[in-house]
Amino acid sequence: MARLILFNKPFDVLSQFTDAGSPTPRATLSDYIDVPGVYPAGRLDRDSEGLMLLTDDGRLQARIADPKFKMGKTYLAQVEGDVDEAAITALAKGVMLKDGMTRPALARRIDPPELWDRVPPVRYRKSVPDSWIELTIHEGRNRQVRRMTAAVGFPTLRLVRWRIGDWSLEGIAPGTWSEG
Repeated sequence: MARLILFNKPFDVLSQFTDAGSPTPRATLSDYIDVPGVYPAGRLDRDSEGLMLLTDDGRLQARIADPKFKMGKTYLAQVEGDVDEAAITALAKGVMLKDGMTRPALARRIDPPELWDRVPPVRYRKSVPDSWIELTIHEGRNRQVRRMTAAVGFPTLRLVRWRIGDWSLEGIAPGTWSEG
């Protein structure tokens, strides 16, 4: 039976178990997960938070991580500015990035979600409003959501991956995990 771990990765944690060669030690998965034989199914940037799946089953790992299986990944993105319908429409249709056009996404503006406080907190500017977007993508390019929101004029301030396929962060506190 395959083992599956749902982990809520905090901000500033690497999505790998070691940080070999770094002059200053950085937090890794091994600081939170002491389960032998499991490996991340995909990555999540150090400056992003949220759901990571880890498994001991290579086929499951590939099915989760490989874009050809079109497993949706849903992100909650706090963006700089008051996001408008034109930006949401552009995100939904696909956005031209330096490495090509993104696939269409599910995009909508949402009310600020009830999330944990981020450490360190997001830098707020009184003169610039912010808003929240829920974005579901079916590919996994490097820093894709951040690049997509920037391409439509709304840079990402905070990014939380909330769901991968049918698995979600519901009930999992930052830095903790549960069996899937």
